[in-house]
Amino acid sequence: MSYTIKQLEKHYDSISVLAGLDLAIPDGAITVVLGPSGCGKTTLLNILAGLDDDYSGSIDGFSDGRASYVFQEDRLLPWRSARDNIAFVLRPLMEAGLARRSSWQALVAVGLEDQADSRPAAMSGGQRRRVALARAFAYPSDFLLLDEPFSSLDLKTRIAVMDLFVDVRAKDGRSAVVVTHDVREAIYLADRIAVLSERPARVLDVFDMSLDRSERSYTSGAAVELETRLYRTILS
Repeated sequence: MSYTIKQLEKHYDSISVLAGLDLAIPDGAITVVLGPSGCGKTTLLNILAGLDDDYSGSIDGFSDGRASYVFQEDRLLPWRSARDNIAFVLRPLMEAGLARRSSWQALVAVGLEDQADSRPAAMSGGQRRRVALARAFAYPSDFLLLDEPFSSLDLKTRIAVMDLFVDVRAKDGRSAVVVTHDVREAIYLADRIAVLSERPARVLDVFDMSLDRSERSYTSGAAVELETRLYRTILS
């Protein structure tokens, strides 16, 4: 499956948000869309997810399938357990027993089987984020969309949850689009980074990652040159 965004434009009344945006999304990879706050990153994800059809241009490939969407907030139902939060989105697609089994498998994949019966209020922020990721992976979609999914976490927890996401997605194999305004986070996660301009957003440059995973550490100097290039692109 190939995913291509061509001349995507979006307006809210007289306000232009996306201005002729072009981007190719590699199949089976993590594409990070990096841009300043308010430039239209969430608007882009909503269009790709099919939540907004008021645009011009084309989004080839995305309209052919279903998306798993991880929002900025966890959006877990507070009166349901971790397992039931996942099963809730699966029940329209499968019988209840299979939904519960799939939910359990998703929690095992993110190392949260011991929290299966816990409600969100009893879990830490990192655990809730892992449940949200498990729900996205459990849903039988064609691609993953993630909107600033790690920004609410402290650095140590953020790195641990990002590592988990990268590992699970690599085994899962689905294409993923992650939006962020954090340069280091983009380097840490991405197979490809697309840098957006201020609003109205267009693609300033695209960087394909050649760094090994070990070279992307927050304490590694190997990513400094790429980090500098990204900042120069953003600030140009």
